[in-house]
Amino acid sequence: MPDRLEPTLKPIKQGRFGYVQARHLLWRAGFGGTPTQVQTLVDWGAEKSVDHLLDDQIPFRADSADSFDAEIMRPPTDDERLQYRAALERRDENTLARFRAERQRRQVRDRAQMREVQSWWLTRMIESPKPLEEKMTLFWHGHFATGYRTIEDSYHMYMQNRLFRRYALGNFGDLVFRIIRDPAMLAYLDNNDSRKGKPNENLARELMELFTLGVGNYSEHDIKEGARALTGYTFEHNRFVFRADDHDGGAKTILGRSGEFDGDGFVTAILGQRACSRFIAWKLYRFFVGRTPYEESDRDPSVRRFVRELGDELLGARYELRPVLRRLLLSEHFYDSRVMGELIKSPGELVVGAVRSLHTPVRDLSILLDAMDLMGQNLFQPPSVKGWDGGRSWINTSTLYVRQNIMSFLLTGKKPHGYDAMAEVERYDPSDLLRPLASAEPGAERDPRRAVDYLLRHTIGDAPDDARATLLAFVDEHGGVPTPEIITGVLLLISAMPEYQLC
Repeated sequence: MPDRLEPTLKPIKQGRFGYVQARHLLWRAGFGGTPTQVQTLVDWGAEKSVDHLLDDQIPFRADSADSFDAEIMRPPTDDERLQYRAALERRDENTLARFRAERQRRQVRDRAQMREVQSWWLTRMIESPKPLEEKMTLFWHGHFATGYRTIEDSYHMYMQNRLFRRYALGNFGDLVFRIIRDPAMLAYLDNNDSRKGKPNENLARELMELFTLGVGNYSEHDIKEGARALTGYTFEHNRFVFRADDHDGGAKTILGRSGEFDGDGFVTAILGQRACSRFIAWKLYRFFVGRTPYEESDRDPSVRRFVRELGDELLGARYELRPVLRRLLLSEHFYDSRVMGELIKSPGELVVGAVRSLHTPVRDLSILLDAMDLMGQNLFQPPSVKGWDGGRSWINTSTLYVRQNIMSFLLTGKKPHGYDAMAEVERYDPSDLLRPLASAEPGAERDPRRAVDYLLRHTIGDAPDDARATLLAFVDEHGGVPTPEIITGVLLLISAMPEYQLC
């Protein structure tokens, strides 16, 4: 494949879709895959592979609304409110203390359930046969960033996660219409207290700045008018409620359009802007293809043209994501040598990708979640409404140490202090990784050079010569035979290499 290609949506030629490209596709449109899975995509070719990743009919266990307790953070009943007001009037400290204790008990239960929701989602990312769906759910979580510590309702976070999954590969416009009705978002950006005469501008501002248009494509007047349109949009317990008495139904002018807009009218005005489709195209490009500057004028002109073309494609598809992602994932540019192996794995990609591509034991979800937090990606708790910065922000001396430790834990069960109690029972056997090599050439898996080259291609892609030499020296120092124990050691060395942090 040529080193230099003008970035276009022109599809990759079938003859140029080999092992390297299939591996790249599985990492970017999911969380990696085993050598067997990579080879399956090679055999299928690019179109069938991408269509399979986009297929929403692949069966997988469905999550339901009753998977978690929806009532932990329920509002007080009318009778409880009466009792509380009466206790305040009587200055009945014993009754008031009981109410406070009950509130604290529910908060403790809710924090515990939030941990269960985190484990549930991490398990889905690891086990789902629809990795692109989970990857896009993660994308929307970082895009429409909402944090548990602010809203303090685990069930609302769970509801929002299901919303992201439902529209993960669906229609972006439909998702925006739903997000202005989402209890977690309404609470996070204080729209539940927005009413006629006292509109709260948080949701209107972030809706345009971070979620749909980007800086420079709206005015302060648009924010104020948009906030008026969103008055009365609130929730009661776990459901959206529109309070007509709190809504400002007067005439508004938003993004050059005039009318008695409500929230839907506001969103419709946004979606009609070409800047919206191009902004989402840019966000998709940064997530799937490569990091580009926030300011359009700072981007490489050829990349700028590609993003504009992709945005126009999104607008032409009326914001349907599936056909646009299909074109992106089949484009020559997506497989450009300048693009492959250039993104830094997020903590989620590192952890889930290790399990899915190396077939390590999961071992302990709690330890994996704690490691992801230490590496900078606490699920359901982005650092701000801007989400995670990603890129180089994932890497520093502290996070690199955790990255190496968590890989050691997955491969061996070793923790910074001691071993996992199930380490001997759940011993990692890397034999499956080498099975395709053995099937293609019986005996090749016992050849140190063939085994090392094969593992490097699978884990890193194009590895530097000194990396290969280091691994061969390790095998030679330990008997010269790539036994399962030695292969595990090779994988430990690979996972500590800078190149392993990239995908």
